[in-house]
Amino acid sequence: MRESRAAVAAGALAAGAYGVGLAVQGGRGPTERVVPLHAHLWDLVHGETSGDLLFNWGSGYGVPFLPDLFGSLLNPFSWLVVLLPRSAVGVGVLLATLLSIGLSTALMTLFLGRLRAGSPWLRGLLAVGYGLCGWVLVDGAGRPAWLWGPVSLPLLCLAFDRALRRERWGLGTLCVALAWTGDFSIALTATLGAALVLLLRLVLAGDRPVRDRLRALGRAVGMTAVGVGLVAPVLTVTFRAGRAAQPVTALRPGTPGLTDYLAQTLPGALTGGLSERALPNVFVGVLGLLLAAALPFHRAVPWRERAGWCVLLALAALSFAWRPAILLWHAPAAPEGDPYRSTFVLSGLLTMAAWSCLARRPDRVALAGGVAVVAVLALVARGHGSVRPITWVLLGVGVPLAVAALLLLVRGPRRVAAAALTLLVLAGSSWTVTSVTPPHGPRPDETQVRAARDAIRGSDHWPTGRTDPGPARFTADDPLLIGGEGGGYDSPYLPAVTAQTLHALGAGWSAQGRRTQSVADPVGQALLAVRGVLDPRLTVQQRPAPPLVTVHAPTVLDTSSVWSRQQALLGAEVYRIPVPAPFGSPAPTDHGSSGWSIPPVPPDGSPPGFTLSCPPGGTAYFYGPWFDGTVTGPGGGFSSAGRQNATAMPIHLLGTVPADGVVRLELRSGADSQVPALPVGCLDEAALSAAVARLTAGGAVAVRAGGHTISAALPAGSAGTAVFSLPVVPGWQCAVDGGPDRAPQSAEGLLAVPLGAGASRVACDYRQPGLMDGLAVAAAAAAALLTVAAGAWWQRRRLSRR
Repeated sequence: MRESRAAVAAGALAAGAYGVGLAVQGGRGPTERVVPLHAHLWDLVHGETSGDLLFNWGSGYGVPFLPDLFGSLLNPFSWLVVLLPRSAVGVGVLLATLLSIGLSTALMTLFLGRLRAGSPWLRGLLAVGYGLCGWVLVDGAGRPAWLWGPVSLPLLCLAFDRALRRERWGLGTLCVALAWTGDFSIALTATLGAALVLLLRLVLAGDRPVRDRLRALGRAVGMTAVGVGLVAPVLTVTFRAGRAAQPVTALRPGTPGLTDYLAQTLPGALTGGLSERALPNVFVGVLGLLLAAALPFHRAVPWRERAGWCVLLALAALSFAWRPAILLWHAPAAPEGDPYRSTFVLSGLLTMAAWSCLARRPDRVALAGGVAVVAVLALVARGHGSVRPITWVLLGVGVPLAVAALLLLVRGPRRVAAAALTLLVLAGSSWTVTSVTPPHGPRPDETQVRAARDAIRGSDHWPTGRTDPGPARFTADDPLLIGGEGGGYDSPYLPAVTAQTLHALGAGWSAQGRRTQSVADPVGQALLAVRGVLDPRLTVQQRPAPPLVTVHAPTVLDTSSVWSRQQALLGAEVYRIPVPAPFGSPAPTDHGSSGWSIPPVPPDGSPPGFTLSCPPGGTAYFYGPWFDGTVTGPGGGFSSAGRQNATAMPIHLLGTVPADGVVRLELRSGADSQVPALPVGCLDEAALSAAVARLTAGGAVAVRAGGHTISAALPAGSAGTAVFSLPVVPGWQCAVDGGPDRAPQSAEGLLAVPLGAGASRVACDYRQPGLMDGLAVAAAAAAALLTVAAGAWWQRRRLSRR
């Protein structure tokens, strides 16, 4: 009972310190992706969205949702948002963050007691440093899915402790399964860390026979295999979705310098933003650092234990500086965006080493050695950019106070010492949170979010057509936040088919294609059945568009440019696509079908550009996805921020073609840039209206959509190909007039179903790749667990009878 009370109190202390620090800072944590996902979870539970757990009709013009659910929403505390009003989803994310920090601290408190007996409250104070370590504050805060990693490490250590002590194998297996319900790379990281701790404990258990130690290892391996098998659907679904996702170039860090690395162990040390970070965030607070540094000098700790912890810490630290080891921590590929996503394991190992020292009450010699090591670290780190003023304050005030309180534990009133350490940990942790937690910009105005959501709901065209939230107004995931059916989608599991299809049709993207945008031009919107678009005044502008399912006759059209690809899907010529005539000093360089190189504007030269011939009165559009600079056309100028592969700009309006039919396009850039071979298309609005009317007349007379199904009633005898205005992501199966299910075809990336000689109905349903395989493995693992449990019960029954 005392253990449980101490664990709960430690968790409350860590969560309270984080809350106080965040309140002083005035922030609530990240919102860009986390809040929209939780808002969508709220909608799913309350029946306020058109999709279901398998499919999301709102984002990316139709994408799978189960991978995002498994990868970002399986922290149990994330589901607390469904108990709050939708307008308080951000508060729910903050609550999930606080509870995750508290739980990780409580579990670490319990595990330290299994590692070595000692004061539960002192263990709790060390665990607070782990719960609020540098990785949690800088990388994980506000991301409940990531924060399940610091929970999983002590949870897995407790599970392996049961294997070591031959206690409740089934319960340990369930703990493993619970740890693996979150993000795959985070779970793998925590498992590797717990395995290292188990191996060290087995090595240090010299009084046990080798056979017993091997059996304990075997029990832990079996526990891990069955526990992971129980949550196999999470792994198989996210693995298959990851393989089908838009590929990106992973961040490949260089080897950090030794002094830079050591500086990260100091409390409050912080590197730059995510894109600039080249070092892991390791610190665990003043108390944990001092005690870990004192461990090598603590003669009351057996030399084998001291050496074991020192070697383990050194190897773990070095593994984050060697690329093959970084890949091992994160499975076969380095993680997107952050190469040090497993750093919390090193913080956990530091905390365990610190407890090995504190459990035996360090004397003056040990503490003097620890102070000397910390002083050397401070001296080495002096002048490094990651060391901030708070570091010197925490060291200058915290180290002397910690030393005095630790000496009182040996000779003095222990309650006074414990109270002093508690105040030190609470004050230092709160101040560190205030100083270190990165700001995340202003939150979306809730009044505007509600107004936008109401406007979209009041003009809903689904499933006959779409109401598009338009370009990212609040977040990159506006369809999840405010509703509608748009192209905005931000996910590591964004299907490559979706990204490439929208890009080929002229939509923009960022994050190397894992953050797509809505189409912004009339033809693209017509192709994707967009019948309403939210404008900057938060009102929905209506526009004509064909139904979501249209019927196309077999045609062969040129698809060499974005304009011709749009016309191929539209089945009509609506653009005049002029051949560019370059001008400027220097002028653009022609590379044939690869496009044009645009030189920078020299101080004494004229800006490069093109003259193009179009029918007077038409509407000119520009497409230069990778161009970075200023574009000037008939309607004025605008800025373009394209960057090859990373950021693609969408089709942009240039203006009305002048009466002389000459479009003059100027491209000013500060560096060499690139545009396609045919960067301008001149739209004939009347031809577009006629094409839309023709597709509407021959398209679906009724469209029905379920959570992950869609069907269309067609005019009797429809022949050709039924084209659905949604990307043909893997997993769709379609049938014509109730016939057998078949995989659909692709029409420029959109879902297409051949109708044969004539048909009147076409229906498709989405089946998540990898789900059935995972369920089969989970069933086998459950059978194994039940078999072991039944065998244990039968054995206990036989023993009781005897």
